[in-house]
Amino acid sequence: MLRLPTLEAIEAAVWIELSRAVRDKSHGWRTPMLATVACDDEGAFGDARTVVLREADEASRSLVFFTDSRSPKAAQIAGHPRATLAMWSPSLGWQLRCRCLLSAEDEGLAVSSRWQRLKLTPAAQDYLSPLAPGAELPDPHQPAAASMRECFAVVTAQVRSIDWLELHPEGHRRARFDAQGARWLQP
Repeated sequence: MLRLPTLEAIEAAVWIELSRAVRDKSHGWRTPMLATVACDDEGAFGDARTVVLREADEASRSLVFFTDSRSPKAAQIAGHPRATLAMWSPSLGWQLRCRCLLSAEDEGLAVSSRWQRLKLTPAAQDYLSPLAPGAELPDPHQPAAASMRECFAVVTAQVRSIDWLELHPEGHRRARFDAQGARWLQP
């Protein structure tokens, strides 16, 4: 396993791997864990689930995934837009924790253009259900109502900081990349 020698090389490699994860369905970072804040009668708590990474843009430091606009995740993003995306790549031996500011859109050109690409794929069915994600199923003896429109939303995660951890037989290393720059946390 080749070890990258500098923080600059590591940060560049992180964004290269994030871009690969968008295209490579077998990449360990393709399906990160998204942790958001949920609130109920008992207070706030962390809520985590797997999402599919759809876009990565180093220039804007953003990651994109999709969701159903009726999902609890969409409501959590609207109420508390700060979140963490956590990913692990066994082949790299790298873990990422990306602290992000999330925004969700369910209308506009950016959403329409992505929907046009997605709507003819099997994944489109995820946004065409007459029921919201997690909703209880109706009586199985009654026909389900048809979906009136797609419930597709684009979520952009503006990456504020990346905590990079390399697990390696010669010693683990850890670094952070954020607005203050790049720095070693554990050389």
